[in-house]
Amino acid sequence: MGSSDKKFIIELPLKVVLTENGASNFISNNKKLLRFRLADNVDEYGISLNKFSPQSIQSMILVDYISKMEISMSEFVSSRQEVMDLSKVIVYSLLYKQFDREVYAALIQCECVTKHNRANPSHLIDEKTKLSDRQLKSTLQSKENIIQQTRKNILDPIWKSIMANKDFTAEEKNIYLLMSEKFMNRLGLMNWYIITLFHKSDGANEMFLAIRNLLNSYMEKSKVAEYISVMVMELALNNENTNIRKAARNMYQGIDDIDSLIYDPEVRAKIVQELQRNHELVFLSWKLGGGSTSIGKQGRLSITLYNKSDEFQEVKENIDNAKSSNTAKKTLIDFYRELPEGQEGTDLGLYYLSYLDDACKKVNVKFESLVNQFTASDLTVITLNFNF
Repeated sequence: MGSSDKKFIIELPLKVVLTENGASNFISNNKKLLRFRLADNVDEYGISLNKFSPQSIQSMILVDYISKMEISMSEFVSSRQEVMDLSKVIVYSLLYKQFDREVYAALIQCECVTKHNRANPSHLIDEKTKLSDRQLKSTLQSKENIIQQTRKNILDPIWKSIMANKDFTAEEKNIYLLMSEKFMNRLGLMNWYIITLFHKSDGANEMFLAIRNLLNSYMEKSKVAEYISVMVMELALNNENTNIRKAARNMYQGIDDIDSLIYDPEVRAKIVQELQRNHELVFLSWKLGGGSTSIGKQGRLSITLYNKSDEFQEVKENIDNAKSSNTAKKTLIDFYRELPEGQEGTDLGLYYLSYLDDACKKVNVKFESLVNQFTASDLTVITLNFNF
C-alpha cells in the first residue's frame, strides 16, 4: 500500500495537464509548456514526461498543479506495475488532500476556535482565512517541538488500538501504522497553525479526537487505492486484447483459432508492432477534482479508458454526440456481461468490479461506472467516477 513513497522511477509516456496555478509556476521558473492534443481531441498545455518519480507527481497534485494526466500505449502488459503504481499514487494524493481539507473543516468547528473567533472578530479563523505558506512557515519554525509532541499525542492512541487489534495480521498492522504516519506527515501548514495555537487550550482534546476520527476514516478509505489500480489495469488489458484480436484477424486471415495465435509471444510482438505502426492505441486518463475553488468537487476523480485510431475528428464528434442514437450507454457491469462469448477476462472483470464496488460502499466513497459505445467508429469509452 505504500507504493507512493518508494524511491523509484516510473517509466511511462505521461502527458500532464497543468492547472492555472501549475502553469503560472512553471512559466515563472522559465520552464516551457508544451501544447498537445489529448485523446478527446482537446488541445491542452502542460508537460510531457517519459520518466518521473512518484514523489514529484504527488507533490504537484498536493499543491493543485495538476488537473489531468494521460498515457497512451499499444500494449500495457509490459508496463503493468508502472501503471498500477501511478494509479495508486494519484488516488493516495487525492486522499491526502481531502483528509487535509476535512481536518481543517473539523478544526474550525471546535469550541476553542469558536471562542477565539468571538473574542477576536478582526482575526477570525474560518473557511475564508488565508495565510501564505511563507507566513505559516515563519510562524511554525519555532514550534517544531510542539508539532512533534502534538503529532505523537494524536497518533499514540491510534497506534495502541492497531497493535491491540487481534483481527489484524502483522502485515496489516504495519500497513495501518505506516498509513497513519503518512496522512499526518501530509497535514497542511494551516492545520498545524491552528493545532499549535490551541494545543494547550481546554478544547485541545476535542481537536485531537476530531483528527483521530478522520484519520481512522481515511486509513480505511485508502484501501480502495489498490482495488482501483487493479480495475484500471484489467480494463486497459481488456482494451489492448480487443485491439490485438482485431489486428490479428487482419494479419492472419483464414486462421480460426485467433486466441491461441495472439498468446504466442513472437506473434503477439509482431501484432503489437503493427498496432504501433498504425497508431492504434489504448488511452488512459485521470481527471483530478474540480479545482481548489470548486466546492464539493475537490475529492473527485474520473478515470477514462478508450481505444482510438488516428481519426481524431470522428472520435471528437462521437464523444460530443454521446446522447445521439448511435450511442449505447450502459454500466460497466452491462458492458462485461455483453462481451462476446469466449472473450478473455470477462469473469475476471466482473470479479474485480464487484470487489471495487463493495470496497467503495464500505468506506463511503461514491463510485459509478459508465460505458459509451460508438458504433460508427467502433469506439468504446469507459469512465470510472469516484468521489472521496
